[in-house]
Amino acid sequence: MSLVRLPNSASAREVEHCLREQGYAIIDKLVPAATMDRIAEELEPYTAVAPFGPDNILGRRTKRTGGLIARSASARELIVNPTILETTRRFLSHATTCQIHCTQVVSIYPGAKAQTLHQDEVAWDMFPFPLDYHAQCNTLWAMTDYTDDMGATRIVPGSHRAGRGVEFQIADSLPVEMEKGSVLIYDGKIYHGGGENRSKRVRSAVNLTYALGWLRQEENQFLSCPLEIARTLSDELLCLMGYQCGAFALGYVHGFEDPMTILGRGQFGELVGAELMLKAEQNEDRKFFLREAEFDF
Repeated sequence: MSLVRLPNSASAREVEHCLREQGYAIIDKLVPAATMDRIAEELEPYTAVAPFGPDNILGRRTKRTGGLIARSASARELIVNPTILETTRRFLSHATTCQIHCTQVVSIYPGAKAQTLHQDEVAWDMFPFPLDYHAQCNTLWAMTDYTDDMGATRIVPGSHRAGRGVEFQIADSLPVEMEKGSVLIYDGKIYHGGGENRSKRVRSAVNLTYALGWLRQEENQFLSCPLEIARTLSDELLCLMGYQCGAFALGYVHGFEDPMTILGRGQFGELVGAELMLKAEQNEDRKFFLREAEFDF
């Protein structure tokens, strides 16, 4: 059985279709290898001193380096990559907004054992999201070449329909082999895990995950990125970090002000609520709620 691969010319619509049907998509060489080299160089002072994981789940021979928005200007380019961002917004369009959930480099060192196959969606206190309700859209960008013997991420195709608590074995999974600059985009419901690194090389990936705007983020973006850096970022990136209302009446400041006002941007008062109400009204799944509720601005 071979995994589904898409060319870097694939549209967001095509990627989304694959994501819904297969639970994942591999996009070959979506960015140049030089982009990944630049990210690696910018992050080297941090990846070099990152500790190994404390247990078998996080990996005793695996390093995780977070805070990429503050630490790497080039990593920000990946976060707002047009193909990935449009795919994510389409895939999570049942909610008013989406946001960045986690940013990290995952480096699997020689000798690392295979990670237990798991679903990322369990991060929200094991909440049992329905099978047809998607909470997140995740990516793993190959910062080095991704080969089976280097510990390429392993996935169980079609397992996004299996439900919670299924114990898949490594033999049930396939390695996601990719060239540097390629990306694996996958549903938070699919079972996956880091592979065993039987080589003498480090396998590194940039892990960028996105979630519904009304959920708690795995990585606290407000503490990971100092305000002085946040003030230099684009509005699009800031909204993804959480400087936006996640839904109607979620995340405002100072009496219903746009969170962007904290950074000297944005609008005040009624406009925040009105814009979010409009977005909600455009979502057929929530019209029944809006008809029954009254809000006082």
